[in-house]
Amino acid sequence: MTSPATIMVAPNGARKTKSDHPEVPVTIAETAQTAAACAEVGATAVHAHIRDAEGKHILDAVLYRELLDAITRECGDNIFAQVTTEAVGIYQPEEQMAVMRELRPRGFSAALKELIASPEKETDASAFYTWAQKEEIAVQHILYDAEEIHRFADLVRREVIPGERHALLFVLGRYAKDLESEVEDLLPFIEALNASGLKSNSEWMVCGFGRSETASLTAAMALGGHARVGFENSLWHADGEIAGSNAERVHVISAIAERLGRGGQTLEDTSRVLGGLNAAAI
Repeated sequence: MTSPATIMVAPNGARKTKSDHPEVPVTIAETAQTAAACAEVGATAVHAHIRDAEGKHILDAVLYRELLDAITRECGDNIFAQVTTEAVGIYQPEEQMAVMRELRPRGFSAALKELIASPEKETDASAFYTWAQKEEIAVQHILYDAEEIHRFADLVRREVIPGERHALLFVLGRYAKDLESEVEDLLPFIEALNASGLKSNSEWMVCGFGRSETASLTAAMALGGHARVGFENSLWHADGEIAGSNAERVHVISAIAERLGRGGQTLEDTSRVLGGLNAAAI
């Protein structure tokens, strides 16, 4: 495997606060500074969440613009900024999609189970995905189990989700006991990917909850995937020690990518990965 592995940092997520770790970025300034620190040690993408004045999860186009502008000031053109549409039990699909339409970001992630929770949601979601494709916005589709891969493939075949090439994120351990993933959790995803017919037309990335994050991301990169690392999913190094910062975790995963012969990723590589391979104009 010689293609570079994209390393995305997910520094905060929707739930973690300073009480979980003092280096969890909560403000826009902190998140932008964290992105810059992570870019210096190997991250070429950041998965960005924003918080309201009380530090709670929010989807807001104005605040997102402030964050994206801050990331540009801190990082220049050295990192791909992706925003989240995560509902966190607060937002409905219509609200999630409306914020993205107003924002028109370079890229966003979207959970299949949130935007298309039932067949009745397919028409609206399809129009949204088609809009994003026409706007050349990079969509990364979040999948939580192997069955969702088969469902995603069916939606692609029926052209509910447009395009021939897609960017996928496999989430390990989100529904496991104590939010702890295991390396073996990746195997059903790989088997489903191979069986679905999506493998040749997709780029896939993995994030893993808990203390097995390093092992899970190592396995993913060894198998040809990409890695999302950071305090959103895990605070721990492989030896069980708590990391000092997001940049510390990125540095570890970047070094592993180098040892696997998959280092040296560029922003162009990352745009291609996150753009579902259709990233010429991204």
